[in-house]
Amino acid sequence: MILFDEIIFGPVKSRRLGISLGINLLPTNSKFCNFNCIYCECGLSENIDAVGKVLPSCEAIKKALENKLQQMIEKNEKLDAITFAGNGEPTIHPEFAAIIDDTINARNKYYPKVAITVLSNATMLHKDTIVSALKKIEKCYLKIDSGVEETLKKINQPAPNYSLSRVIENLQKFKGNFILQTMFTRGEIKNEIIDNTTVDEISAWLSIIQKTKPKLVSIYSIQRIPPYKSLEIVPPEELEIIAQKVRNLGIEIEVAK
Repeated sequence: MILFDEIIFGPVKSRRLGISLGINLLPTNSKFCNFNCIYCECGLSENIDAVGKVLPSCEAIKKALENKLQQMIEKNEKLDAITFAGNGEPTIHPEFAAIIDDTINARNKYYPKVAITVLSNATMLHKDTIVSALKKIEKCYLKIDSGVEETLKKINQPAPNYSLSRVIENLQKFKGNFILQTMFTRGEIKNEIIDNTTVDEISAWLSIIQKTKPKLVSIYSIQRIPPYKSLEIVPPEELEIIAQKVRNLGIEIEVAK
């Protein structure tokens, strides 16, 4: 299990983003997410509600980011991305929109060419403030791990009110200006086979791509030890076969290996 014990962490070398400075908007001592993904590097949560969770304030995040960027610029350190990730879903922070504005201002002051990135599970897109904030940044990664709702719920174990059709409808608000992110994996969990790589699964997933027309699709498989050791890594050659199906739709795709 990996937890980020600071608001600002890194920079780290990212497979997709280069040298990335992380921002954790969630508690520094526990996971807080409205998903409970079976592959999550932060581990599984016993509950996904907000009871007892303390989030860093907008002002604390602003100050921590400014201090870190100033230190980095003084040391002439390279930076490719500022990335919202951390111990759960960043968009559930109640001050997310204001935090994005502060981050843009800090980026423009210290590293104006750096991309601001958010890794999100796309569950908060029913809120106009979240959509507006995400439209301001350069790289908005929005997750859908299966085009079949039953499979998605087994993989992501979302909050009870999750609706795949509603998420797809909300993704269309971006008019293609987002990156669709998908984790491919399979394995037996609690005597049940979970697999989002079958022919039917890929067909349903491609249908979502056709409906939402993202500017980029990003696919990957497990890189760190997941909570369930029975989960398999989908090999790069199989990811490439999936990727070609996306290219055949005229959509750009990146395969993180």
